Amino acid sequence: MTKKVSFFSLVVLIIASIDNIRNLPAAALFGSTMIFFFVFSAIVFLIPTSLIAAELSAMFPEKGGVYQWVNAAFGKKWAMAAIWLQWINTMVWYPTMLSFVAGTLAYLINPELVQNKTYLICCILIVFWGLTLVNLKGLHVSALINNTFAIIGTILPMVLLIILGVIWVFTGQPRQIVLTSSDVIPSLAHSTNWISLIAIMASFLGMELSGVHVNDIREPQKNFPKAVLLAASFIFLSMLIGSLAIAFVLPQKDINLVSGVMQVFSSFFHVFGLGALIPFLTLCIAIGSIGTMVNWLISPAKGLFHAAEFGFLPLFFTRKNRAGVAYNILLAQATVVSLICLLFLLEPSVNSFYWFLTALSTELYMIMYILMFCAALRLHYKYTNRPAIFKIPGKGLGIWITSLLGVFGCLTTIIVSFFPPDNIDTGGPIRYLSMIFIGTLLTISPLFLFYLYKKRMQTS
Repeated sequence: MTKKVSFFSLVVLIIASIDNIRNLPAAALFGSTMIFFFVFSAIVFLIPTSLIAAELSAMFPEKGGVYQWVNAAFGKKWAMAAIWLQWINTMVWYPTMLSFVAGTLAYLINPELVQNKTYLICCILIVFWGLTLVNLKGLHVSALINNTFAIIGTILPMVLLIILGVIWVFTGQPRQIVLTSSDVIPSLAHSTNWISLIAIMASFLGMELSGVHVNDIREPQKNFPKAVLLAASFIFLSMLIGSLAIAFVLPQKDINLVSGVMQVFSSFFHVFGLGALIPFLTLCIAIGSIGTMVNWLISPAKGLFHAAEFGFLPLFFTRKNRAGVAYNILLAQATVVSLICLLFLLEPSVNSFYWFLTALSTELYMIMYILMFCAALRLHYKYTNRPAIFKIPGKGLGIWITSLLGVFGCLTTIIVSFFPPDNIDTGGPIRYLSMIFIGTLLTISPLFLFYLYKKRMQTS
């Protein structure tokens, strides 16, 4: 009998896979209004995603994942669309994570390097190609080491940031924002107030991955919702309070999306006389972030490998080396990430580059989530005799409310992604809109080439 995962372990697994300290500066840019949008995002995205993924995972316990769910609902073409969106979104997302690592490492050399595009590009490429070579050897970090990295690089700095933020407030240090009701509840008529949704939604991406554990716990109908709600509550509170800590300490104009975390820690340590801890904390965050990325690198590659097996890509991408690694896919995705990094040279500022990729990545992921929510509705009526391992409460009404909330949240985020933020130099609204539109077109259009390739192979 397969050993069951404990309730506590499940909660930690979900938290470790979602909580990420690098997202805090982007949310902090929007000051006290972020509180409203954090609550909004939890209602229309975080909770619906978790519940839908849990039900779909229970429905297909043998082989889960977005590809299987969408394939069962709408067929292979739409499933290919889902898996491609998941892969290309990750390629767009990697430079933001890597630039965070580069910005953190700059504090070991010279903090001013975070504004140097050449330094950031070189650091990003060295780290990413290094991780690619590690994965080509088939060397994967164990779950224990991976969780250790997550604790060192994310959970401990997050907790420390929150504690120092609380001390900062209660010791009467100057605050850059106020939390009056008029500041917390923004005017929803202004599109610029909605832009913070991009940064906050990006903080909750990947929650659907928690569903793979629904069959590994005792009494899933009872325990899984509790674990998801407890983990979601921790993620919600840690992201919100951590972002507020940065917003309290740093003036909005001084927040750097790449190095904002180290900026605020430096301010804390300077005021509290703990400057000697900066190098130690820098290494913890950098090593933790790099360590957890080792396993993340291979996951999207597996998705593209399946696409090649299903005939959507040339067999060239199914070749494996002696270590059993699909090396052509890993090399292809390293090349794609390298090309995306060259966009750095076209952007007017580091913050602009970071925000553009965050908005584009989030938009692509939201399209995939819409496919997932629609698949859940279709499968709810298609598989009426499925096992009752876990079902969303409320029967038909429950699944409709949950799915429609999720679709609404995704559509809202997609629309908002086309609006440039006022507090970041993006080169003007027309330029930003063009970049997002062209980026979306370039990342989605290969799908039609894959469909054409498969069709030609079938008729030849």
